Amino acid sequence: MRILLSAILLVPSIALADGGNDRPPSKPAVTCEGAKVYDKKTKTCVDAQESNLKTDEIYLTVRQLAYAGRYDDAQTLTQALPEGHLGRLTYMGFTHRKLGNLELANVFYEQAIAENPHNILARSYMGQGLVEAGDMVGAVAQLRAIRAHGGAGTWSETALQNAIATGTTYNY
Repeated sequence: MRILLSAILLVPSIALADGGNDRPPSKPAVTCEGAKVYDKKTKTCVDAQESNLKTDEIYLTVRQLAYAGRYDDAQTLTQALPEGHLGRLTYMGFTHRKLGNLELANVFYEQAIAENPHNILARSYMGQGLVEAGDMVGAVAQLRAIRAHGGAGTWSETALQNAIATGTTYNY
C-alpha cells in the first residue's frame, strides 16, 4: 500500500490554481458577528437573505466563515445560496466534517458530486475526511477522480495529495 501511495503522490504538482473556488479565501477585511455578510456599498453587516448582495459575495463569506472555524454561522449562511449553487452542498459537507459529523458530511459531499461530478473541491474535502477516518483507499480514489475531472495542479489536488502523504488534513 505504501508503494502504491508513493507512486500516486510522485505525480508532479503544479502551483496552486488561481482564482475560482479551488483555494482557501483570503481573510476578510471586516468581520461580521453571526451569519452576516459585509455589504461594501452600505459598509454594514447585513442579513444575506434580506440583502441585495450578489451570490458570489455570500459564497465568499460562507467560505471565510468556514475557514475561520465558524461552522454554525457558515451553515446558516449557506441557506442564502441558491439551491443549485455548487458551494451550498460542498460547504454543508465541509462544516459538518469539521464539526465531527463525518457521516453527514459524506452525505452532502455525495450529493454535491452527484449534482456535478466535476466538483473537485467537494471531492478534495471528502477525500480529506476519508483520510481522517483512515480510509486511504477511498481518499486515493477521490484524488484520482480529481485528476480525471481536470483538477491536476489545483489546490484541491494538492491539499488531498498532502493529506494522503502526511495523514494530516488542511487546517486554515
